[in-house]
Amino acid sequence: MYQPLAELLRPQTLQDVIGQQHLIGKDGPFMRLSSPQSMILWGPPGVGKTTLANILAKSWGSEVIKLSAVFSGIKEIKDALAIAEQKSSGLFNNNPQVLFIDEIHRFNKAQQDAFLHHLEEGKIVLIGATTENPSFELNAALLSRMQVYVLEPLKRQDLELLLKRALFHLSKQVTIMPDAAELLLELADGDARRLLNMVEVLANCGAANIDCVLLKQILPKFFRRFDKGGEEFYNQISALHKAVRGSDPDAALYWFSRMLDGGADPLYLGRRIVRMAWEDIGLADLNAQTIVLNAVQTYERLGSPEGELALACAVVYLAVTPKSNSVDLAFSKVQHYVKNSASHPVPLYLRNAPTGLMRDLGYGEEYHYAHNYPNHYVPNENYWPESMQKQQFYHPTLQGLEQRVVERLKFLRELDKNEK
Repeated sequence: MYQPLAELLRPQTLQDVIGQQHLIGKDGPFMRLSSPQSMILWGPPGVGKTTLANILAKSWGSEVIKLSAVFSGIKEIKDALAIAEQKSSGLFNNNPQVLFIDEIHRFNKAQQDAFLHHLEEGKIVLIGATTENPSFELNAALLSRMQVYVLEPLKRQDLELLLKRALFHLSKQVTIMPDAAELLLELADGDARRLLNMVEVLANCGAANIDCVLLKQILPKFFRRFDKGGEEFYNQISALHKAVRGSDPDAALYWFSRMLDGGADPLYLGRRIVRMAWEDIGLADLNAQTIVLNAVQTYERLGSPEGELALACAVVYLAVTPKSNSVDLAFSKVQHYVKNSASHPVPLYLRNAPTGLMRDLGYGEEYHYAHNYPNHYVPNENYWPESMQKQQFYHPTLQGLEQRVVERLKFLRELDKNEK
């Protein structure tokens, strides 16, 4: 019966596991787990989550009931819980059953809540595997009853060992040339299953010697490196944003290119870059917003790959131009203030009076038209509600254009003082 290479090489003991030494090493927590424990195994694909769950359950003397959150609903959950409870209550079985759930983050709140009662009474041990951040994807009530263990992508030396092991177990004699092996390890991207799948494809291509040219012809689909909807996608967006904010054009270009290489939609990146221009550059350089919008329009007109250069130029410009988040901070402060304070009425003199009745009621009386005054400014005029003290939310920086804003406001405050 055919078995994939990844299944044939699946470790059966902790000593056989490659990588995750922080968990299974001499002082790792898994080496000290003498009794069953509910847990979440959080890590990227192909790092051993399912393997470790099987090995731990075996070491506890427990059977494993497996569910996939992709294909299971409430009915399947209830059936699995009933089977687990029945087996755990057997006359000669003192060990709770292990319920292993792959992609547990895909269960909704109601489905996750179904496990709480059984966990509290110790009727099952629940091991969930997830590629997504459990603090975002799992209910707090469920998460509080489980220990979270973080699994890491396999390191270079781990992948080299796995490649040697895979080539040794192949039924066909295949030689992977050094340049091809180097690229293969790079494409694996810390994912053991990915590496083994690629090795199996190469072994079945009919060639005895695999070089870099042949590898690229055989494995084109493996050149996309992350799930566009997963956490790694948002991690890279975060890295791009922080590199721009930190004024590092080279790092910003690197993350931008990584995301394009991973299949990110350039227009999505364009929208995020527009946001960066307003959030992190703000009034320090008003030209930044224009450049970014022009870059997005250029991409819309040219498409890929030609239009991507315009977006790259925008990324570099944002990274090197002066930064200011003063308006972003001011806007957040004023939103908080408005939400948590009374609704003060608009003073009569600041109201328009389009009708005779409104004029009779005093709307617009004693309003001073700024353009009729020197410097187009009315000294000491109050534009706040009369029942409210003046506030200062906006604190301009000395970056770029905002330095001129600071000078302008200082000039106007002097006019206020001279008119008192």
